[in-house]
Amino acid sequence: MNEKPSSRQARLLGHRDFRLLLTGAAAAQTGSQVTLVALPLVAVVVLDATPFQVGLLTAAETAAFLLVGLPAGAWLDRMRKLPVLVRADVVRCLAVGSIPPAAALGVLTMPQLYLVGLVTGVATVFFDVAHQSFLPAVLPREQLVAGNGALETVRSSAQIAGPGLGGGLVQLLGAPLAIVADACGYLASALLLVRIKVEEQRPEPDPGRSLRTEIGEGVRFVLGHPLLRAIATATATSNLFSAVLTAVQTVFWVRVLDLSPGAIGVLLSVSAVGGLAGALCAGRIARWIGQARMIWLSTAVTAPFAVLWPLSGGGAGVVLFGLASGVVLFGAVVYNVGQVSFRQGLCPPELLGRMNATMRFLVWGTLPIGALIGGAVADAAGPRAALWLCAAGFLLVPLPLVLSPLRRMRELPDPEGSAGHTAGAETAEEGSAASPSVS
Repeated sequence: MNEKPSSRQARLLGHRDFRLLLTGAAAAQTGSQVTLVALPLVAVVVLDATPFQVGLLTAAETAAFLLVGLPAGAWLDRMRKLPVLVRADVVRCLAVGSIPPAAALGVLTMPQLYLVGLVTGVATVFFDVAHQSFLPAVLPREQLVAGNGALETVRSSAQIAGPGLGGGLVQLLGAPLAIVADACGYLASALLLVRIKVEEQRPEPDPGRSLRTEIGEGVRFVLGHPLLRAIATATATSNLFSAVLTAVQTVFWVRVLDLSPGAIGVLLSVSAVGGLAGALCAGRIARWIGQARMIWLSTAVTAPFAVLWPLSGGGAGVVLFGLASGVVLFGAVVYNVGQVSFRQGLCPPELLGRMNATMRFLVWGTLPIGALIGGAVADAAGPRAALWLCAAGFLLVPLPLVLSPLRRMRELPDPEGSAGHTAGAETAEEGSAASPSVS
């Protein structure tokens, strides 16, 4: 007999170390969502940045995935993951915490914002790769879908609460001071993570193996697997055009739709309801249609709604923007829960860091490219033209998945290649806002 959803959820949340991991994620994600509103507004409103400069800022925040994405995984496979998580949070706290005093002293500049974006981006690369590789040390394999669903629920909840909080703080205190909330979130996350007591073994070093060899193993594992290859291609495409959106949306809202900071926060929060719904429904969808179908159908059904972004306008027309973001984010979260859980269950533990880093390099490495493209197109032809480019790109996202073996499967193969990566899907009950990037 199947275990009741309430029992599965209680068993998961009763796990002390996972509860600390989840609470730390909630603190950090909420602060980050405040900055999602505040940082572009610092550039656009306080420093009067051009669309290309805003695109460059977005590129600086994500360039680390290209610069250190691949070696990060090999380094992390040589060390314990928990200390990396704590240090990355401390670095991010100090970096974003430098913005409010600089603004108060009147010395804040765009180069400082670029530097903050680059530093936090590097720390985020190490944090994210370590976080995905650390979860299998906290939870057994049969709980990975449920654990990832819970983490996505937290992220989606933060995407609802954080932007509204951020918009209110920007309206009340100004954009630079609102960023204090992000620094506090990273600090709270570090203090929670340091209390985790998982017995994590330090990997045994192999003095005969070079960093290049170890990186190559991760790349070959991902590119040599037809399902991982399709997932990487689709995710990279999604993130490329998500970055176009992120680079131009604040300029579009402020200079085309004439929205206030508070209205922007509300728009982002309302859009994020789709992500929360996706996180809550992902387990049910996996059991209903199968985890393999969930991965490709989630993008095929929701990606076409991206055409509503460039069609949105002032007044009631802004509802189209929120609707598009909510539906696309629903699909992105359902997709994430399915494919990340599959990757974690498929990969041998000793390769997890390199596999996750390779995937991040391939799929997040497109973010700075998309941000620069978005900024350049918005500068040359206006923000709405860049949104049309974004919408056209999103229509391409499902193609690698539909053309892969996924379309003929119901369930994903397990690590031994037999029929069913179903255990995780059966235990899942819980479940990228206007920027639906995926992992």
